[in-house]
Amino acid sequence: MSPLDGGKPKDNLYKSSLTDTSHHIAFLTPLFWINDRARTSTRIKMSLSSVLSADAIDAAMKDCQAPDSFNCKKFFQQCGLTKKSPAEVKKVFGILDNDASGFIEEEELKFFLQRFNPGARVLTEKETKAFMSAADDDSDGMIGADEFQAMVLS
Repeated sequence: MSPLDGGKPKDNLYKSSLTDTSHHIAFLTPLFWINDRARTSTRIKMSLSSVLSADAIDAAMKDCQAPDSFNCKKFFQQCGLTKKSPAEVKKVFGILDNDASGFIEEEELKFFLQRFNPGARVLTEKETKAFMSAADDDSDGMIGADEFQAMVLS
């Protein structure tokens, strides 16, 4: 039986509440959506720290706190990504690809620093365009995993 036809869920994955009993409309809320942002932030930190040291990330973040001070190649050197294997670089790409599309689009790129530290600033338009230009070899407006890897390891 499902929660929609009056049954109770077999596990605690969903909680239901009737908000309009005259229409018997049940709204199901997946419990994993609650505090999803905090969990995502924790997942990203844990995943990035499996490849990069927290101290190196902090050092790289400190160097680009001021607007228009971000340089992607310098950032990758400081955080230690340039010394990682191609597989590790692709793993980091997967973490940075926020929507899991297989590409980092310009909109995602604006929030690049926040993937390393949720309290970080947003990249300026100038920084975003420079980053895209440095990595987008085929000029399609997106950075693919291979383009990202080539830029980081060059």
